[in-house]
Amino acid sequence: MDPIVLQIAAELKARPAQVRTAVELLDGGASVPFIARYRKEATEGLDDIQLRALEERLAYLRELAERRAAVLRSIDEQGKLTPVLRAAIEAAPTKQELEDLYLPYKQKRRTKGTIAREAGLEPLADRLFADPRLDPATEAAGFVNLEGGFADTHAVLDGVRDLLSERWAEDAVLVRQLREWLWAEGLLQSRLAMGKDESNADASKFRDYFDYAEPIQRVPSHRALAVFRGRALQWLDTKLVLDEEAVVGTPSLAEGRIARHLGWGHAARRSDDLIRKTVAWTWKVKLSLSLERDLFGRLREEAEAVAIKVFGDNLRDLLLAAPAGKRAVMGLDPGIRTGVKVAVVNETGKVLATHTVYPHEPRRDWEGALHTLGRLVASHGVNLIAIGNGTASRETDKLAADLVKRVQQLAPDTQLDKVVVSEAGASVYSASEFASKELPELDVSLRGAVSIARRLQDPLAELVKIDPKSIGVGQYQHDVNQSGLARSLDAVVED
Repeated sequence: MDPIVLQIAAELKARPAQVRTAVELLDGGASVPFIARYRKEATEGLDDIQLRALEERLAYLRELAERRAAVLRSIDEQGKLTPVLRAAIEAAPTKQELEDLYLPYKQKRRTKGTIAREAGLEPLADRLFADPRLDPATEAAGFVNLEGGFADTHAVLDGVRDLLSERWAEDAVLVRQLREWLWAEGLLQSRLAMGKDESNADASKFRDYFDYAEPIQRVPSHRALAVFRGRALQWLDTKLVLDEEAVVGTPSLAEGRIARHLGWGHAARRSDDLIRKTVAWTWKVKLSLSLERDLFGRLREEAEAVAIKVFGDNLRDLLLAAPAGKRAVMGLDPGIRTGVKVAVVNETGKVLATHTVYPHEPRRDWEGALHTLGRLVASHGVNLIAIGNGTASRETDKLAADLVKRVQQLAPDTQLDKVVVSEAGASVYSASEFASKELPELDVSLRGAVSIARRLQDPLAELVKIDPKSIGVGQYQHDVNQSGLARSLDAVVED
């Protein structure tokens, strides 16, 4: 049976036959909601949550298998694929670990370490590291190579440093250990970027991060995305740091870990100073920035996953909000200078009347607005008012409250209620091709009020007209992976 099927079955705690059937259905073009609802017998009860997880893992593991095959092929073509290396590559459980193993064999530009190796310095490097009692300058004298670019012993020893540091930086086990240690112990640090004015209005949005540090593995999603946005806009300088005090002449914690992994310790032997400098070079030049990049990528990926889940949960809540039912509704799309747009729809959502009133600045026609709204309520039997929650929503809510009081004073038996509703996506809908076909006779500015009224009657029926990504129901929408966000929101709509 397909190893991917067996792995997913183990992860989901399901039987391989269930997973195999689900995979066949997905490959055949069936959607998760379809399989969950209409092929439950075939999958022996896999629910939509299990099927979503299965679909996601299937895509990841197939990409991993494809990349694994490419890596094996590349190393084999170089004639460097040993049985031990093949076994390690075939056992790599993640893309990250696979790339760590491939790093020493990846085709790359010609480096200083490569040049040193081509000049024949590798035997010297191996000899000095294996026996630090040897004198570096004496041993290097026999490797001076003017044509190769190593004109004196100093240049030769620099080549040894470059060669060894490159080798150690490509040690998959060392890189993995350092990465996990930094994830457990590292701090995400941000500061106001050098030369930036903290009083700038745009910079002030990131004021909380001008002097900020927090353990990287505990940074909440919203703070991580805020820091990364500040960095992208060049308001913040960000680093991965360790909680340690730098002492001149003393190895850092990271350098100490590299040395222990190599099984080396400074014992005042002739080559120990060279090896210590090479260890420091390995960390500062070769590994620190690449590992910071890896862990920032991991943090961003996890933060985006949380943000996308919040988007999905909020969209689901919005779509499944209880409908008000078949009631005549007046929709108010708040505005200040441009006025409050008004639309009245009947029990089936048909538009009965539209208007614009100007109760706020600069006209401040409060009484005129109440008179117009009262007339619309009486003329069309309105018993529910939907108020958009955008700009001027609070002021418009007061207008609606005054309207309710006035109507009930004039007609005590009249039932009139007001509700503030989300106007997320209303402006996008109003300018969409769908709205143009549905409400061709209405101005764009009034279509939003119609949408607000209808979404109180039946949120699901109205909101499915809008691209899920245009319904702003989360933070940092444009900072997260757009294809991942689209997949998540589309899945919510499908479900």
